[in-house]
Amino acid sequence: MLTRLDACLSEPLRQGSPVELSRGRLLVGILGMLLLFNLLALFFYVGRSPDPLRTGVVQFTCLVIFLATLWRLRRASSIRVPAWILSFLVTAAISVESWKAGTQAVAVNTMAMLVPMLTVYLLGVRWGLFFTLLAAANMGLVHPYLFPPPGGLALNLFSALFVLCGWLVSWMFLASRDEADAALEQALRTLRESEEQLVSLVDSTDDPVCSLDTVGRILTLNQAGAELCRQLFGGEPLPGTSLFDALSPGQRALWKERAQRTLAGERVRVQQGLSLEGRPRVMDINLNPILGADRRPVGMTLFGRDITALKEAEARLGETHRNLLDVSRHAGMAEVANGILHNVGNTLNSVNVSAGLLAQRLRNLRVSGLTRASEMLREHAHDLGAFFSRDPRGQQLPQYLELLSRHLSEEKEGLLAETQMLDQNVEHIKAVVAMQQAHARVTGMVEQVSVPQLLDDALRLHAASFERVGIQVRTDYAARLPLVMVDRYKLLQIVINLLSNARHALLNSHRPDKHLSLRVERSPGDRLRIQVADNGVGILPENLPRIFTQGFTTKEDGHGFGLHISALSAEELGGTLLCMSAGPGQGATFTIELPVNGGEPRS
Repeated sequence: MLTRLDACLSEPLRQGSPVELSRGRLLVGILGMLLLFNLLALFFYVGRSPDPLRTGVVQFTCLVIFLATLWRLRRASSIRVPAWILSFLVTAAISVESWKAGTQAVAVNTMAMLVPMLTVYLLGVRWGLFFTLLAAANMGLVHPYLFPPPGGLALNLFSALFVLCGWLVSWMFLASRDEADAALEQALRTLRESEEQLVSLVDSTDDPVCSLDTVGRILTLNQAGAELCRQLFGGEPLPGTSLFDALSPGQRALWKERAQRTLAGERVRVQQGLSLEGRPRVMDINLNPILGADRRPVGMTLFGRDITALKEAEARLGETHRNLLDVSRHAGMAEVANGILHNVGNTLNSVNVSAGLLAQRLRNLRVSGLTRASEMLREHAHDLGAFFSRDPRGQQLPQYLELLSRHLSEEKEGLLAETQMLDQNVEHIKAVVAMQQAHARVTGMVEQVSVPQLLDDALRLHAASFERVGIQVRTDYAARLPLVMVDRYKLLQIVINLLSNARHALLNSHRPDKHLSLRVERSPGDRLRIQVADNGVGILPENLPRIFTQGFTTKEDGHGFGLHISALSAEELGGTLLCMSAGPGQGATFTIELPVNGGEPRS
């Protein structure tokens, strides 16, 4: 039936909004019924009417109008004009029929309720009110004036009021339906946007992601996964093909066994060695079951991550540890050994913080919420319209998916940043050990260094720990600062130690406004001044002269080597390290002065 109704509509109307399409269908249905009544009247009623000629002309005229209106609907881009014509004909027919009969019973007939219901739906509230007022005026004013009712005007006036109430009810229905349609459209738009964002997020990740059905056929595969398949198998598997068929017989049996374990509800995680472009790689692969509405697995997801760099970092860290032991064994000087342990320990603390943050963020990923959202959508797949319009959970679901996609995107960036910071820390550990592998070596490689950039690198090493305790960092770098000829890693070692000490001083102050500032400026004598200032616990005046002495510390768990070795390193760079403090609770300022073009290291 709907197909036949749509055949009478133009292509723009069929492709229009659902509301416009339903109005067009209703218009075609009403016109069809009126045409049927016209034909029946022409064949069976005209000959028996008191005035056959007049009745025949009227019926034939209506037949032509209805056919013309149907013809108009086949070519119109809007139902406005045909709907207006039909509304006018219905209103006029009811009024003329009441005049023709001249009785109160016909004038107040319930057929008049068709006017508000039909016109409001087809033409909207304003035009519906116009035609309703015409029908009500005829019922309550015109007809009683032309044909005074013997029983008075009460029935006519009440009938006119009921017609107006019909318009009011139709208006409320239309308003509520439009509101529901608008809410549904917004929900669908938000859902589409969230789906596109989720697909974009999965496609933009550098990790391969794939979803499989219960027999291992590919359902979805992101770009990283497709690229990995091209490198491994020489081609990209098509959706619907089995991912395991491209493996060797031994690997195929192994992965099918893992898939069976996953479909049994187990989360499988393996580390797989691969050879990509002639280079050995290590992939961390996770297989997770996809649960259906009955909590039974209906498929599985495969997430991969290239952990080659992490494995290499672990190997470098192990090598660094071995180098550290060798240096400590061969140095022969407690000062050198203590310096290595202190500087490596500071950086290892950052490594530990980064590793902890990575683990915490991975645990806090709200992937389970996405699974629950998918299950909720599957549960209401047969009545999504009602679910999104009436169910409070459905109304909140689009906003929740938007927040969830934003959260996952932010967590991804945070994890990448922490991983990069972890790698930088390991490189720094290796560089520190390499600098001091032999105790006779007092300087490293001298190169041109941008001090602001080096300070930013040092801040990044401490960024997570600063944010965690609420330390606000301010930087003030003078314009057009020259490059400095210096041992990059030795200067970085000094700055990191000063930042670590400032963090401890701020933590022990227990003040809410913890501030740390870094300032770089030119100083007289072609030198560069670096200042690290905090508003922490400060330093007692009697402790200032001993602050750089080996073994002196005010920390309960301190060893007294950090500032001493930092002062020695500053002298090795041809500069100085000074400390100023106004007293307890007034903070402290450490100043490093370095020659711009490098200086003779002091013994």
